[in-house]
Amino acid sequence: MQILKVMTTGKTAQVVGSFAALCIFAFAGAAQAQQAGKAPQKDTVVLRVNGHNITRSEVALAADDIAVQLRTVPPKLRYPLIVQYLMERHLLAQQAIKDGMTNSPEYKRRVRFYQYKALRDAYFHDKIAPKVTDEEILKVYKKETAKIKPVERVRARHILVSTKAEAEKVLKELKAGAKFEDLAKKYSKDGSKEFGGDLGYFTYEEMVPEFSKAVFALKKGEVSKPVKTDYGWHIIKLEDRKKVGARPLAEIKPSIRALLLRQAVQKELAKISKTAKIEILDPELKKLDEENKKRLKGLREKATGGTKKKK
Repeated sequence: MQILKVMTTGKTAQVVGSFAALCIFAFAGAAQAQQAGKAPQKDTVVLRVNGHNITRSEVALAADDIAVQLRTVPPKLRYPLIVQYLMERHLLAQQAIKDGMTNSPEYKRRVRFYQYKALRDAYFHDKIAPKVTDEEILKVYKKETAKIKPVERVRARHILVSTKAEAEKVLKELKAGAKFEDLAKKYSKDGSKEFGGDLGYFTYEEMVPEFSKAVFALKKGEVSKPVKTDYGWHIIKLEDRKKVGARPLAEIKPSIRALLLRQAVQKELAKISKTAKIEILDPELKKLDEENKKRLKGLREKATGGTKKKK
């Protein structure tokens, strides 16, 4: 699936279209927090700072604020970290009020900035996000997974040695009753030796042709004769084989939802930009915009086979 591109007409729409990506990335945080950051129906107070209540809904909003930082935090530690973040923020904010900063130019500048952010996020939450339903996600999933053909994957172990004589020696010990994993740890010269020669699951195309031809010809539990590749000589044991198709909906549902939300944002931007008046005043920014338009035009022409010559 590809992200839907904004294709608008008119001078104003072209300007907005050139900078649509900036708006889309701004919405991304809200899109990802749509499920995890949704305020509960019954709000509850989780902390009180000098008489000010911090509620679960405020925690949800704060989670969106510091979403990037939370990615590296273990899930169990995220909730207390967010509450700590809010507690510190309220302590500093309350001190700012005591110091009379509510009339400062810096405060007013930031209020204006965050007011527009809040309006944008509220518009996304109320007007755009509800358009992406579970039914729509399922529809996209079925359409895309129908294009995926099941691929055979095998799981194998191998023992890699330098010469054919060494490989035949390993094979002889296996026939005598030695465990494959033990011999891999003892003789194999690649990193998989630490795991008993286990290579995990792979497709035919993911290995060199000589290796794949040998392993895919084996039956489950069967061991190959010495196989030569550019890496050396292999003794291979087939552990398992299976057909793998599309991933379950539950695994990729968040990704599909995020994609559809981005598409919904782009569609909304394309619609409202038709009546918007956007003026680029910075000369450098104007130059970059013109260059971007030329690049997009070239990509469109290339995608459609070039522009047709006038008769």
